[in-house]
Amino acid sequence: MLSRLPAFVFACAAVASMPSVHAQSALTSGDPLVEARETRAWLTRIQDAANKRNFVGTVVVSAGGMVASTRIAHYCEGQDQFERIDSLDGQVRNVFRHNDLVHTVWPQRRVAVVEQRDQMSSFPGLLQAGADRVQEFYDLKPVAVERVAGHEANVLVLKPRDKMRFGHRLWADKATGLLLRTEVLGDRGEVLESSAFSEVSIGIRPQPESVLQIVKKLEGFRMVRPVLVRTRLETEGWTLKTSVPGFQMVSCVKRQFEGATRASMSAPEQALQTVYSDGLTYVSIFIEPYNAERHTRPMLTTIGATHTMMRRDGDWWITVMGDVPVVTLRQFANGIERKKK
Repeated sequence: MLSRLPAFVFACAAVASMPSVHAQSALTSGDPLVEARETRAWLTRIQDAANKRNFVGTVVVSAGGMVASTRIAHYCEGQDQFERIDSLDGQVRNVFRHNDLVHTVWPQRRVAVVEQRDQMSSFPGLLQAGADRVQEFYDLKPVAVERVAGHEANVLVLKPRDKMRFGHRLWADKATGLLLRTEVLGDRGEVLESSAFSEVSIGIRPQPESVLQIVKKLEGFRMVRPVLVRTRLETEGWTLKTSVPGFQMVSCVKRQFEGATRASMSAPEQALQTVYSDGLTYVSIFIEPYNAERHTRPMLTTIGATHTMMRRDGDWWITVMGDVPVVTLRQFANGIERKKK
């Protein structure tokens, strides 16, 4: 549930400082080019803060009647980024990131997954897929100034222009742009899911050793190293026969776990994963060999804003999931098919 809002660089002077009253009025100027520029300025400032600021705090996520808490610490030194995410509920899990190298550690099971990731999409990240097309499908409007976790925040609403995506309400720290709270909104404005800092310190001293030292002390852990091979749907014998408005493919990989076993990993030993984005949210399609023991029946599940649809296609099992309305997910699920030989 730690989203999904999941970095890009936009060379604009507004990024370095608080958008002005003029910038806010520009969002409703009626000039599409001006509005697009100012939308990118607001959203880029939020993403830059997540990537370039030092902060540590506790994030509470609420979705579908469930609540989960995590502790997030993010540090920057020069061009290097360091991040530590500790689950505070349920089974102990720690995530340690140094740039694109990520260690996910389950201490009680003595298992560590080591993988390269192009991007992280957990709160408080935003626009990891890029924002060039966001203004085509969402209208952004500053609506208020409120306090979150002791910080003054600008409240922004991203309203979808069609029924294919959810709305979002964002609270961005006035001083730095760091995203302090976010809500995913249904078509009636109801809150489907929320993520927020309950407390956060911004501008702290970087502590990269809190990441680097721990990942060096994993003796005795089962080390699982997923092998990711970049590919294309068509190369693997699949196609998305109908495009979904606003969504473009941002990655397609074959994922295989070296040394993984069913006892140690719940993920399939090999799967094809394709990710689509409209610039703000994501839809993932997983294709794996059908297994009668695990794949019992087709189903549709909903937790907060996240819908998951699973079905069988001959010798394959297809899972489609994303923070999108069911109608959007169905278009993806019904559109993916095996290419005819």
